[in-house]
Amino acid sequence: MDKAELNNHVIEVLKSCYDPEIPVNIYDLGLIYEVNIDDEFNVNIKMTLTSPMCPVAGSLPPEVENQIKKIPGVKDVRVDVVWEPMWGLHMMSEEAKMQLGL
Repeated sequence: MDKAELNNHVIEVLKSCYDPEIPVNIYDLGLIYEVNIDDEFNVNIKMTLTSPMCPVAGSLPPEVENQIKKIPGVKDVRVDVVWEPMWGLHMMSEEAKMQLGL
């Protein structure tokens, strides 16, 4: 598997992770800011949450990390939660907006 294939697989896995309060996956919700894969197949993800007071702030990032670690070929995973830029509805995909009736 090359880096492009791995990146696609990572995105597929991210699309299977949900914020339990919102019926849209975290990728289409716009919570994933960056996915970087280095030459050794270490995956670094920058993500945010809908708010700093999000009830899944302690559980969602480790869940993302554990799901990505299950992908064959991934050496290591690091998930960094960032607050800049602040998440907003404009970051959602058109599909996510339609799902939520926005």
